[in-house]
Amino acid sequence: MTQKPVSDLCLSAGGVWRIFGSRRKRAFELADTGASRADVRTATGATIGVRDVSFDVLRGETFVVMGLSGSGKSTLVRCLARLSPVDRGTVILEGEDLTNMTDAQLRNVRRAKLSMVFQHFGLFPHRRVVDNVAYGLEIQGIKRKDRHHRANEVLDLVGLSGSGLSYPHQLSGGMQQRVGLARALAVEPTVLFFDEPFSALDPLIRRDMQNELLRIQTDIKGTIIFITHDFDEAIRLGDRIAVMKDGEFDQVGTAAELILNPATEYVAEFVKGVPRTKVLTAADVVAPVDRAASAEPDGKRVVHDTVNLESILPLLIETTEDVFVVDAQDSLLGVVDREAVTNLLQPKS
Repeated sequence: MTQKPVSDLCLSAGGVWRIFGSRRKRAFELADTGASRADVRTATGATIGVRDVSFDVLRGETFVVMGLSGSGKSTLVRCLARLSPVDRGTVILEGEDLTNMTDAQLRNVRRAKLSMVFQHFGLFPHRRVVDNVAYGLEIQGIKRKDRHHRANEVLDLVGLSGSGLSYPHQLSGGMQQRVGLARALAVEPTVLFFDEPFSALDPLIRRDMQNELLRIQTDIKGTIIFITHDFDEAIRLGDRIAVMKDGEFDQVGTAAELILNPATEYVAEFVKGVPRTKVLTAADVVAPVDRAASAEPDGKRVVHDTVNLESILPLLIETTEDVFVVDAQDSLLGVVDREAVTNLLQPKS
């Protein structure tokens, strides 16, 4: 990935560790010599939750951490939000080191800059929806009229207009999760953390919520760290994806990078069943154009990062002429490489 200026960085994790158990000192000694998570557990009874994880999240990016149960992804997000101690390493939010803050400073940061949406909605059953959504503003000391105004704005944003006076039990599971999302958005946080928020929902409702999050992200352009065990969800939502195993990152990259160049057998197992034509775009099969860059080509054109291969295939069948790849401003980037498309469609041995 192209190196971004520091001003584009929102959150950075540097060498983050979290170990559970009473013999953590010995566990660190063994881990530092390269002992595996399983070996450390056998020798000490301690469990490595997060092991030397480093990464940056850019402003406006949706960064997905995915892995199976026990991989450490939920522990990591709790460390990033400082709901769990960080045994080693740093978590830098907009230039401030959260690992060096006092409890009082952390509370202020959580109230103003961090919001979390969990699998279990955690709504207050005795409070109306508008007061659930406005809760974060209430503890900030915002006046009732102003916080209700903001809460109703966010309810509109998540598609719950007119639901403010209802109680949570009067809403469906999907609607309750929208309330949880609205509550997180109400404080206009710097970073939104999602810890498997849709995994308990029915498949159709889950899909609706994914669509809703994509729509909202288009509007707010927020910075999101999203935890999931579902690779389909990861590639649908994430600008970049980290695949986590045994407390470590096996690979970080875009969906296309993971699919085309899996770094480990573990990552390859996740991506082998992914329908490439639905995930890869024209940007993944572009070749230099064989003509003067200033020439205005005639013929079919596709936008490099929004048109998937599934949509391109009919165009390639309809004509033997070049299919041109352009950017969002309609500037010519190249042509669709037919040979690259053919290679991508070949079954893997």
